[in-house]
Amino acid sequence: MEASVGDKLLVHGRTVGQHDRIAEVVEVLGPEGSPPYRVRFEDGHETVMSPGPDCVVRPHEPA
Repeated sequence: MEASVGDKLLVHGRTVGQHDRIAEVVEVLGPEGSPPYRVRFEDGHETVMSPGPDCVVRPHEPA
């Protein structure tokens, strides 16, 4: 998995009833776009994560 600052990570819910969450990559901590990433979720929560197979990268679309 590779991501850049500004990309969105779509984290699928792992159990029935758990909603998908979207996080924005604010810092890439691994070499050449690889995990871990510092991300900010829509509610403002920030964390460092190494996404698993339940996550999809949505590239940043320039304005």
